[in-house]
Amino acid sequence: MRKTNPLDPALPVWTTDDGSPLSCTEKIKVLNENMREIEALVRDMLEDGVLMGCSDPQMRSALKALVDSVTLRF
Repeated sequence: MRKTNPLDPALPVWTTDDGSPLSCTEKIKVLNENMREIEALVRDMLEDGVLMGCSDPQMRSALKALVDSVTLRF
């Protein structure tokens, strides 16, 4: 069962590699804000693509492939 984020049930509970929840409220706030921003951008991209005639499943597939291809740079 998925843990519910007390600040926003639509967002995940952010955890460390060992599965324990993050405890720093500022880190959680930043991650939540980033997710909301990405969600808005993805929604806009999907809407634009569909309005321009692109298939919704193709747009979703391309976005999933993009996420899978992103590498960390630190």
